Amino acid sequence: MNIEELRDYCLQKPGATEGFPFGEDTLVFKIAGKMFLLTGLQSGNSFNAKCDPERAVELRERYTEVQPGYHMNKKMWNTVYLDGSLPHKLLCELIDHSYELVVQSLPKKLQAEIAALDN
Repeated sequence: MNIEELRDYCLQKPGATEGFPFGEDTLVFKIAGKMFLLTGLQSGNSFNAKCDPERAVELRERYTEVQPGYHMNKKMWNTVYLDGSLPHKLLCELIDHSYELVVQSLPKKLQAEIAALDN
């Protein structure tokens, strides 16, 4: 997955937006103002995604390309390296999981509004 594919995949999520709140090198994807993924544009070889803490540990033990989140809460965020060794399907699952965790943390009214965007 390259940076363009990552961007396209993230923006397919209902209500997803992109921006540069940390400077012009860090592309951030949000849902309802909350981050679900960020990536550095200069390197473009990794992204940070939110993850259930237990699953985060499991992924880190299983894949060397999944590390504790760089400059993030290491309990809830992973840095995922895009060196081509992780299957595309797994990368998509990690992005989906991050997005879903953030959506589930939103008030029910906002969740309903986002769900309506998907229909």
